[in-house]
Parts: sequence; structure tokens; C-alpha cells
Amino acid sequence: MPVDPHLLTVFTVTTIVALVTPGPDMLFVLGCGMRGGARAGLLATLGVITGDALYVVAAAAGLAVLLTAFPVVFTVLRFAGAAYLVYLGVQIIRKRKNAQADDPAAGGMSGRRAFLNGVVSSAANPQTFTFMVAFLPQFIDPAAGPVWVQFAVLGCVLIVLEFLADGTVGILAGRIGGWLRERQVVRRRIDTATGSLFIGLGVRLAAER
Repeated sequence: MPVDPHLLTVFTVTTIVALVTPGPDMLFVLGCGMRGGARAGLLATLGVITGDALYVVAAAAGLAVLLTAFPVVFTVLRFAGAAYLVYLGVQIIRKRKNAQADDPAAGGMSGRRAFLNGVVSSAANPQTFTFMVAFLPQFIDPAAGPVWVQFAVLGCVLIVLEFLADGTVGILAGRIGGWLRERQVVRRRIDTATGSLFIGLGVRLAAER
């Protein structure tokens, strides 16, 4: 087995505990689901785990060392992601009175936009970077086999667990939001809350160290 069974068990339990605790990614998926429906919530989850997969590949390839050596690159990435989230939140609030703002059929966030925003949200989140380069190596045993294989296995476990956790939240939020969006006044309040949530995530991202 490419990963020590004991380390894999500890990693799985620790990851589950971390994932069930609401964080930026889960809140982002929640907002997308509430505004765009179950499909948008699920695609937002796919976007988030795509961003996580990029970090897994980077960590396995040693690119994390480069980002650590040149923190200015990471800082630029972080502020760019924060600015985008704030922009997205402002746009949602501005268009809250327009039922066709994003998706003429559903009146909510389109699946494509939810996916792309999920990628940006995850890839620009410094907590994701820290988790991948500081947390994953603790469960790597060089004596057990190639390090990159162990990174890949742990990364796959992480992605599957995150998909199950955040995907469930996105689908449930989408179904509840779908019922609420049928009521115009409530839909506007959902858009305001979602926009405020994205702005808050952007501010939080910019303030991370």
C-alpha cells in the first residue's frame, strides 16, 4: 500500500472533522446553492475541489516551495482572489431586483459561473495553501513509497470527502433556496445575504496572513 494504513486512518478522521466545521469553501457553496439552486451548489463544489486539486498537484510537484520562497506571488494571488469575491458580491447585490440577472431560466447563479467562481475562491484561499503544504506532509512517510504517490492518494481522499461534505450542503441549500426564490421578496433578501457573504469572504481572504 503506497500510504501507511495508520497514517491514512488518522488523516481521514482528521479531515472529516475539519470538513464538517463550516469554513470559507462551505459558506461559498452554501451561497451559490441558495442563489442558483442545487445544480449551482454542486458545480460550485466541483469548482472548489478543482482548486484544491491544483494545490495537491503543486505540493506533489514541489511548486509549493517556490511560492514559499517568493511570498509576493502568493500575496498577489490572495488579493486578486479577494477583490474578485468582493466584486462578485457587489454585483449580486446590485442585480438583486433583476430576476434574470444570471440565468434567464432559473433567475439565479448559472452553473458555469458557480464552477468558475468556486475555482477562484479555492485557489486564492491561503487556508487551502497552508493546509496542502503544512498539513498533508505530516501524513507522508518517505519509507512507505514515492512521496508524490502518497500526496496523490491523500489528495484524492481529501477531494472525495470534501465533495461529499460540501456537495451535500450545496444540494440542500439549492433545494431550500429554490422554494424560497419563488417568493420575490425573499429572493431579494437571499441575493442581499449571498452578496454580503461573498463580500465578507473577500474581506476575510484579504486579511489572512
